[in-house]
Amino acid sequence: MIADPFELFAACYAEAAAAEPDDANAMALATAGPDGQPSVRMVLLKEYGREGFVFYTNFASRKARELEDGKAALLFHWKSMRRQVRIEGDVRRVSDAESDAYFALRDRDSQIGAWASDQSRPLDSRQTFEARFEAARMRFAGKVVPRPPHWGGYRVDPVAFEFWQDRAHRLHERRIFTRAGRGWCEGLLYP
Repeated sequence: MIADPFELFAACYAEAAAAEPDDANAMALATAGPDGQPSVRMVLLKEYGREGFVFYTNFASRKARELEDGKAALLFHWKSMRRQVRIEGDVRRVSDAESDAYFALRDRDSQIGAWASDQSRPLDSRQTFEARFEAARMRFAGKVVPRPPHWGGYRVDPVAFEFWQDRAHRLHERRIFTRAGRGWCEGLLYP
């Protein structure tokens, strides 16, 4: 039995990547506003390791504003495997160099879309957004699209993991890992 939460996640993620029909890297990201109001949305995991779990967004979005408080939770739900992994942790921005490197790998239209979108702000019509996209496409015609200064990555550094596995008769298995100094304490939770 794997006793390290990062190794256990890697094994689960590899299995999900092979078994899930769509977006095994999709994860729910939960944050809270200054008033404590929770908010959750799906984002895509782009990288993970002992340093944390990385995703990218517009820094002016609601999620980014809420991430600036330094705390978040993630949930991977792999329905076909009847498994989920919850992660709670501390949040920090990735370096500009990391954001630049990932942005350079994105599809060109996704790069242009990052310039065209005022993510999470009110939009009067789809046509307005499409016109902004076309204007950005023209602006960068024949050029490399640079990363916008308002776009980049965040890393969630785990302080807790919960690995949930469905079992018959709702007798599920729940393994929890909590950070203890430089190591981890492992335990079980009742289903």
